Amino acid sequence: MIYLDNSATTRTDPEVIRVMVDVMEKVYGNPSSLHGIGAKAHRLVEEAREAVARTLGVRPREIVFTSGGTESNNLAIKGVAEQFVNRGRHLITTEVEHPSVYQAFRQLEERGWRVTYLPVDRLGRVSAEDVERALTDDTVLVSVMHVNNEVGTVQPIEEIGRILKSRPKVVFHVDAVQAFGKVELNPTRWGVDLLSLSGHKFHGPKGVGVLYVRESLRLNPLLAGGGQEDGFRSGTENVPGIAGLAKAAILAQQRREKARKWQRWKEELIQEVTSRLEGVVVNGDTTAEGGAPHILSLAFPGLKSEVIVHALERENVFVSSKSACSSKKETPSRVLTAMGLDDRTAIGAIRISMSHETLESDIQQCARALIRVIPELQRVMKGG
Repeated sequence: MIYLDNSATTRTDPEVIRVMVDVMEKVYGNPSSLHGIGAKAHRLVEEAREAVARTLGVRPREIVFTSGGTESNNLAIKGVAEQFVNRGRHLITTEVEHPSVYQAFRQLEERGWRVTYLPVDRLGRVSAEDVERALTDDTVLVSVMHVNNEVGTVQPIEEIGRILKSRPKVVFHVDAVQAFGKVELNPTRWGVDLLSLSGHKFHGPKGVGVLYVRESLRLNPLLAGGGQEDGFRSGTENVPGIAGLAKAAILAQQRREKARKWQRWKEELIQEVTSRLEGVVVNGDTTAEGGAPHILSLAFPGLKSEVIVHALERENVFVSSKSACSSKKETPSRVLTAMGLDDRTAIGAIRISMSHETLESDIQQCARALIRVIPELQRVMKGG
C-alpha cells in the first residue's frame, strides 16, 4: 500500500502508541484531583507542555491543549472576537483558509462582525501589502494559515508579523497545522500571538491539538466548566493523548531535516508526470523557497478528482482530492477557484502528501500509476 494522503492524517507512530498505552495503564488519574494519583497525571501533562513548548521555542505556560486543529482555530478566532469586541468588529483572513477557519469567520459575520477575505495570486499566496491595506482602526484580528493544506503554498507569515508589530491592538493568528515538522516555525520571532497545531498531522493521535497563546493575551473561552488549561479550555485533560502528542512533536522535530528529500521527490514526480501526460496543471508554489516540501497538487482538466482517487486506489496508491474536511462535497475546491482555476480544472485536482514514512519508491510508483490511469480515464471521458 502506497499511502500518500498524509495531509489528511498520518499513521500514529509506534513509539507514540507505546507511550499512550503506558499512560492509559499506569497514569489514569484525573489531573485536577488532589491526591497522589491525580498529581502524577498533572505532572505528566505539565511535562508534555514543556516538551511541546521547546519544539516551538515558547514558554510552557503559553501552550494550551485542545481536541485538535479545529478547536484550536475556533478558540483563537472566536475567543479573540468575543474578548475584544469593544476594540472593534473588523476581522481579516484569506480566501484559502481551512474550513475550520473559514467557517468560523462566516459564523462571526452572521453575528455582526465585518470580515475581509483577502484574495490570493495564482500560486495561492496572499500579499502582505494587501493585509496592510485592509487594516482599519476597527480591526482586532488577522488570521492567515502558514502552509496551505491543499496546494502547499507557504504564506508570508514573517512579513505580515512585521507589519502587525506597529498595530499592538491587532491579534495575529496562524493556522500552522500543515507546517509543524515540515518547515520552520518561530512564533515568537515572527510576532505571532496565536498558533494552532493538530497531533494527527505529525504521527500523533487524533483528538488532541495545541493552541499557542502569547503570554498575557486573554481569550474568551469556548467551553464553560472547571477552568482547566489556565481557563482557556475547560474539561478533563486527555492525558494519554497529550502525552502522545508531546512524543510525536519531539519526533517530528528530530526528523525535520529529512523533509528536504521530499522536495526532490516532488520535483521528480512533476517532471515525470508532465513529460508523459498532456494537459497536467501543477497547482501552488512547488519551489523549495515558496512551497512546503510534502504537498503536491495536480489537476487533470476534464476528469473528476474522485474518479482519479478511486482509480489510483485500484493501483494500491492512496491520495486525496481537496481538504479531507470537505472532500465529500461535489463542488470545486474553494481554494483552487480562489487561485483562478476554472471549474473544469479545479474539479480534476488531486493532492499527494508525504510524511517521514514515505519512500522514494512510493513516489515513483505513484508516478507510474498516474501515467497508467490518466490516459485510460481520458479515453473513457471522450467515449473512445
